[in-house]
Amino acid sequence: MKLTQLEIKEKRSRSKIKKALFILLKIITVLVMLLVLFVVIVYTVNKISSNAEQKRMEPYGQHVSVDGKLMNISVQGEGEETIVLLPGFGNPSPYHDFKPLVRELTPYYRVVVVEPFGYGLSDQTDKERSTANIVSEIHEALQSLQIDRYILMGHSISGIYSLDYVNQYPDEVSAFVGLDSSVPALSEQKIDSSMTAPVKWFRNLGFARLQIKLEADPYDGLAYDEKTKEQLSILIRKNRFNNTQLNEAESMFDNFLTAQTQALPADLPVLLFVQANHPATDQWVPEHEKQIKDSANAELVLVEGDHYLYRTHSKEIAESFRGFMAELGNGAAFIDSAAGNH
Repeated sequence: MKLTQLEIKEKRSRSKIKKALFILLKIITVLVMLLVLFVVIVYTVNKISSNAEQKRMEPYGQHVSVDGKLMNISVQGEGEETIVLLPGFGNPSPYHDFKPLVRELTPYYRVVVVEPFGYGLSDQTDKERSTANIVSEIHEALQSLQIDRYILMGHSISGIYSLDYVNQYPDEVSAFVGLDSSVPALSEQKIDSSMTAPVKWFRNLGFARLQIKLEADPYDGLAYDEKTKEQLSILIRKNRFNNTQLNEAESMFDNFLTAQTQALPADLPVLLFVQANHPATDQWVPEHEKQIKDSANAELVLVEGDHYLYRTHSKEIAESFRGFMAELGNGAAFIDSAAGNH
């Protein structure tokens, strides 16, 4: 049967569509294969690199048994007074990260750097990262080392945990020092498991390593030696998005809500080092001022720097801190002297 011109055109058109679809399918198949290959390469490189880095990781501090897990604690310096340093959220290695500040403090104080579960060389834990649990674990670690009188110094989110801590253990904490510490009124966004589940896939497939590779080095140009920066790099890759820290992120909103019902004890000496120009809110300084308005002995020091002000202003922080503590000591001596004259 002879085809009409119209039928011939339709047949050719269908043929062209089929060819186009076939080519498109081949392109999609090739792209999917390339994507799978890329994922396999990223996964494999991450596994090989992680194993190699594990061998290059250098131990430090000491492990303390807490709730059946091992928490890493570093004790440096031999001063009469003790400072307990607590890190901000996601710190890869508080021991290494706090080095500039610790270096300035250890000639005068004994400095205890705590690496909570999920940080540095400490174990991870499945226990909920509520403020109550975190505070209890840190306290247990300090008690096991017979550290029972100290100045609490906390960066960022540790300001929220410290708020609970100083109320739980008022007889142990002699003063609180905030290093751009978080305040209850400026809460983080709520994060739930539906948001962290994709992050776990991202991490498990090795893409966290790729992300870190593409990021700017946070320690570039700072007062850290090459060996320290190498260890920090290894620990960033080890701890980024681990399950314990993701659980802490999920608990953060509730922890802020809990903190809103608490206040610093009025008789507790408080020194706050605060970022002078916060990039996201103009309430950063006012909220810190509000936090100490009822304190009998408190001071706020504005610092021209970013959130990690102890990395770049460690000398200034240490000097201001020593001056603050000296004034407290002079005040106490004056009170004792006055009492002795009556």
